[in-house]
Amino acid sequence: MKIVFSSLAGYGHTYPMLPLAIACREAGHDVTYATGVRFHPLMRELGFRTVSVGMQIRDAFRIAFEDRSDRIGELPWKEWVGPAIRAFSELLPRSYATDLLPVLRAEQADLVVYEAGNPGAGLAAHRLNIPAVCHSHARAEPTDRTDPWRQVDMPMLRTVAAEVGVDVPAGGYLLGDPYLDIYPSSLQEASFLGRPERSPLRPLQFSEPGELPPIALAPRKRPLIYLTLGTVVGTAPALRAAVHGLSALDADVVVATGPNLPTDQFGALPGNVHLEGWVPQGALMPLVDLAVHHGGAATTLGASAAGLPQLFLPLASDGFLNAGAVTATGAGRRLLPAGVERPDQLRGAAVVSAESIAEAAAELLTDADARQAAKAVAEEIAAMPSPAEVANRLGAMPT
Repeated sequence: MKIVFSSLAGYGHTYPMLPLAIACREAGHDVTYATGVRFHPLMRELGFRTVSVGMQIRDAFRIAFEDRSDRIGELPWKEWVGPAIRAFSELLPRSYATDLLPVLRAEQADLVVYEAGNPGAGLAAHRLNIPAVCHSHARAEPTDRTDPWRQVDMPMLRTVAAEVGVDVPAGGYLLGDPYLDIYPSSLQEASFLGRPERSPLRPLQFSEPGELPPIALAPRKRPLIYLTLGTVVGTAPALRAAVHGLSALDADVVVATGPNLPTDQFGALPGNVHLEGWVPQGALMPLVDLAVHHGGAATTLGASAAGLPQLFLPLASDGFLNAGAVTATGAGRRLLPAGVERPDQLRGAAVVSAESIAEAAAELLTDADARQAAKAVAEEIAAMPSPAEVANRLGAMPT
């Protein structure tokens, strides 16, 4: 079977799909990966043929934010969300649908697997009557769509669909395609669990190969904490506060700054803090005792699959949703800056105090109930169908 996988060119959009794409290739399918050029070297290393499609996310944001594009990170959330929704519901879908149509014709694809943040790829498949499957990359949206800062703008997406020549039926989730859900039921939006499109898929952490920090492999003398604020939303003030708080504990701390925060911004650090620009997160998670992070989907699911208690310092909408889901199970805690309860109250300078972070982390490290709750979520994830099982099911789909 010829399968085209397509995701937006972002870590949080691409990495969640790679375990299934690899499983499909290993099952003998002919896999092409269609995304932006920044991920092509990795795709080729993994053995996929690549096709360049779609505009970059940052270019879509520059268009959507117009004269404010040079200070996106400084804007309060309520000014940020409208242009962001336009980028993801209009600009990016139009770009991917337009670029993918000739690719799918040339490839004579039998199946398209697109991630939920890239419905444009699904529109291209629908236009050519190619079966399509949607692969989740984040928690599902409430099916009543009453949450204005989280929802995909379906009227905007339907306008793009009409331009492509596709009619999106009412009542379905996104485009109505089968939806591979990498969230276990305990962490998923409750109103989505009964959707007919939903089909569970075990989330596996994909990390580019690399060396673990030496402290992660050293004989354990005290707890090991992993701290990251992700690849997009993290800010230097928020990360500094977390480093300052965690360094006061009798624990070692591995910090991954991500590509948007150079390590040289942090100066001299205490001896128990091990600063890295990047770590192979999937390999690191099983070796640590606590994850402290922003609440991105990949980090949340990776920590959950490893059975880790989690301390959330959310900086954007997705982080609030994931933090709420994990804390509801008893497997974690959420800390917010003073005066902040919702994403629309966030400001770029607002950070959680170092003292609050230290106190909450110390409590989670010794909280037997949180660890037991985290273990239960990990067992739930382990019982979900593997990428290999789902790849076999995809291969049996009629074309």
